[in-house]
Amino acid sequence: MKVFLVLAALLAAACALPIGEEQINGENGWFIPQLDGSFKWMDMEEAEELLANGDQIEGRISTNAVNFYLYTKSNPTDGKEIKSKASSIEDSHFNKDHGTRFVIHGWTGRHTDSMNTEITKAWLSKGDYNIIIVDWARARSVDYASSVLAVPGAGAKVGAMIKYLHESHGMSLDSLEVIGHSLGAHVSGYAGKTVGEGKIHTIVGLDPALPLFSYDKPAKRLNSGDAWYVESIQTNGGKLGFLKPIGKGAFYPNGGKKQPGCGLDATGSCSHSRSVTYYAEAVTEDNFGSMKCGDYEEAVAKECGSTYSSVRMGADTNAYMVEGDFYVPVNSKAPYGKIN
Repeated sequence: MKVFLVLAALLAAACALPIGEEQINGENGWFIPQLDGSFKWMDMEEAEELLANGDQIEGRISTNAVNFYLYTKSNPTDGKEIKSKASSIEDSHFNKDHGTRFVIHGWTGRHTDSMNTEITKAWLSKGDYNIIIVDWARARSVDYASSVLAVPGAGAKVGAMIKYLHESHGMSLDSLEVIGHSLGAHVSGYAGKTVGEGKIHTIVGLDPALPLFSYDKPAKRLNSGDAWYVESIQTNGGKLGFLKPIGKGAFYPNGGKKQPGCGLDATGSCSHSRSVTYYAEAVTEDNFGSMKCGDYEEAVAKECGSTYSSVRMGADTNAYMVEGDFYVPVNSKAPYGKIN
């Protein structure tokens, strides 16, 4: 409770910038999301104080619970909780000969959320996989900032489970993919840092969270070195998600800021969650064509020409052939993908 009170006090102390100075999300502060869908501005100095004080508190608490639920073709809808014990893994349907997918939710999420159901169903429709859904309880903190502070610890626990399954049960890192949405994308990054630079084959960041993360501090967020290949699907850039490219391959559906079919989307939540929907469709249909851009600004401005590249967003083969920024045209309703 003390953690939340300290964080709440720091959050309440956040003040506006001097009159006349523009508030630029992610540059000189952040618009911090609230549970009711509103936002509060926090300037850079206030945020750095909050994060510094929070880190000190975080080191003294042990409430960062992380649980793992395994889904396979043998139990596609009834997840089996697994722990890093031989008896737990041996008593499950885990199969080291099958590719493994870790899926990590964002703020306010839990393992039973629809994003996990969508992604699990998509992968199991493609073949035999170990789908491990991560539930990190601190994502459900009342304050977004408290959840941010829990990201490194949660990521370290995911990384420890990956190392355990690899070292003790033969899970291949070469066929491993970790998929994280929003704050879960940064949890994925810390998992990659824990396992070791470039050792996880692929991390997919689904609209990696922007508030309280800095582009110029890659060691404290998901970055392209956290796996052999990192792909980012950026759908609410500049608001809830990053606009600047996060992955080695960065994909910008509809320019990466706002998604068609989401209406006014004042909170950004519809566009933010579309990254999950698009990814699940990409896994099953492989139907998101793309245009290669000179840089991310061209992608945001939708100025990448009209010629489709050979690259499709979310494709398995991207790890071997993709680098750079891509504009992705999308439909306003399912099927969302467009191909030439």
